[in-house]
Amino acid sequence: MNPNVRPDDMKRIVNFELANAFIDEQVAAIRAQVGDKKVLLALSGGVDSSVVAALLIKAIGKQLVCVHVNHGLMRKGESEQVIEVFGKTLDANLVYVDATDRFLDLLAGVSDPEKKRKIIGGEFIKVFDEEASKLEGISFLAQGTIYPDILESIKQAEGKKAVKSHHNVGGLPEEMAFELVEPIKLLFKDEVRVVGEALGLPHAMVYRQPFPGPGLGVRCLGAITRDRLHALREADAILREEFDNAGLAEKVWQYFIAVPDIKSVGVKDESRYEGWPAIIRAINTKDAMSATIEEIPYAVLHKITARITSEVEGINRVLYDLTPKPTGTIEWE
Repeated sequence: MNPNVRPDDMKRIVNFELANAFIDEQVAAIRAQVGDKKVLLALSGGVDSSVVAALLIKAIGKQLVCVHVNHGLMRKGESEQVIEVFGKTLDANLVYVDATDRFLDLLAGVSDPEKKRKIIGGEFIKVFDEEASKLEGISFLAQGTIYPDILESIKQAEGKKAVKSHHNVGGLPEEMAFELVEPIKLLFKDEVRVVGEALGLPHAMVYRQPFPGPGLGVRCLGAITRDRLHALREADAILREEFDNAGLAEKVWQYFIAVPDIKSVGVKDESRYEGWPAIIRAINTKDAMSATIEEIPYAVLHKITARITSEVEGINRVLYDLTPKPTGTIEWE
């Protein structure tokens, strides 16, 4: 049986009973795989890596070392939140690495989305190698890989191209110093959330907005520049704040801003003003394999538009993406 293919008879995890059975199974599997060795976890703070962290803590406790890498592509305030929740509240063994300049320097001038993903994934592994070399007994690398990551990164049939590479699948080098621990790799996102609640994780953490491994790197479309990345981060923070104010934060499965590397003519202070467009994407899905578009009230869209165009330097238009999946993907890159 292929360990990367979900068995046909595997039941979907839709309740706590099935989730607890899955947890017991994975805790036993983790203990059998890891033994008395240490595990390094790539901790983004999203639901996937958070559930993996909770599973590993339950299975091996302080043998887990969590590493949060700030690659400069995080959402506004995100790294600070990760430090607060995991380092203080959950008392995890947390190592914080600020690698902003390192990642952005490598990505400078790179516009191809697959190359960007490969660079980010490869550099992540290098960072973990470096952090592991400072520790003793690290033999395993844990990741929050889920089943859609695998499905979208492999060719499903002869002649079909992969949809996209994920940094934790397609971006991994062939030779690694670690053995992988991926306890939720056969689960869909909705199942991960049920498992997270069964593990007792905070509701806000379990239902946190999905965020890709490459972060804002695949939402800052084309070659990343620091000024456009800053504009994207600020616009995205406004979108999330206004969705929360409007009661849409848990109604919409995923919502974000993408900013492409194009400019159009606008008007500001009665003068010509060239700026980037901010593209809103808001979708609903159960398994991330297909998605529908959420209908956002015009009043909310108008408020978001007014705030972004007045508060965010460099953006002069706000657009709304109406494309379902398929034909579009959830992310733009």
